[in-house]
Amino acid sequence: MNLLKTTSFALLIFLGTAFAPLHHGWGDYDQTKVLDYTGTIEESKFENPHVLAKVKDKNKTWLVYLAPVSRMQERGVTPDMLKKGSSLRIVGYPHKTAKNEMRAERLFIGDKKYEMRK
Repeated sequence: MNLLKTTSFALLIFLGTAFAPLHHGWGDYDQTKVLDYTGTIEESKFENPHVLAKVKDKNKTWLVYLAPVSRMQERGVTPDMLKKGSSLRIVGYPHKTAKNEMRAERLFIGDKKYEMRK
């Protein structure tokens, strides 16, 4: 029984550390620099671990990290709302080192506001 517990614990530790580098921390985004712009969706992926959208703002295309699928659905955001060519206002924070990446704090689709983090 002890061998089973030890093996299970070791496996749990291994899996926890093996996948840790795949998840980025929100600390990588500069919350002192608020971005607020309206752009056009060039591409979106409505899948976990986070919904992603490429959004063009004037001459720059941003890779925007949104919330996980379950939170998007809880907030009322559907894949159809993030279709290519749609207009989207985003308020969020730029990544500290990746120049074209940002984390969305809230979205405005049409006249409605959607909070991503609360």
